[in-house]
Amino acid sequence: MLNKTFSASLLGIDAVPVEIEINASGRGEQDFVAIVGLPDAAVRESRERVRSAISACGYSHPSGATLINLAPADMRKEGSSFDLPIALGLIAAGRQISSGALKESVILGELALDGTVRPVKGVLPAALMVRKEKRIRTLIVPAGNIREASAA
Repeated sequence: MLNKTFSASLLGIDAVPVEIEINASGRGEQDFVAIVGLPDAAVRESRERVRSAISACGYSHPSGATLINLAPADMRKEGSSFDLPIALGLIAAGRQISSGALKESVILGELALDGTVRPVKGVLPAALMVRKEKRIRTLIVPAGNIREASAA
């Protein structure tokens, strides 16, 4: 199933929207996750953090081949702040939660292996970006970043 969520990436001192497209095809005998769209090492490593966090929270990871695209594809994506939107997108792709609100939200957060959400860098620029974006209605951030997000 195809699903979308949104996040943000820093470009200098500004945040730009990143569309996270998830195609959980369910095809293939082996579970395989590929992340494309110029991810750095921390983003590529999110596969393992996300899989563990999803399981620890009582959800199941989609079976078979899963492709995650971080768009725009020509911009480098750095850091662990994509963990939470990827996890929510995977859970929604598996139809374990509704994807409706995800399409209008920018989501930031690093996941611990037990599913705990950790604070991330760049929340203030993301909050300022959300204020300008007409298609985005909600900003979802870790509890440790609420004060920073509310400063926008």
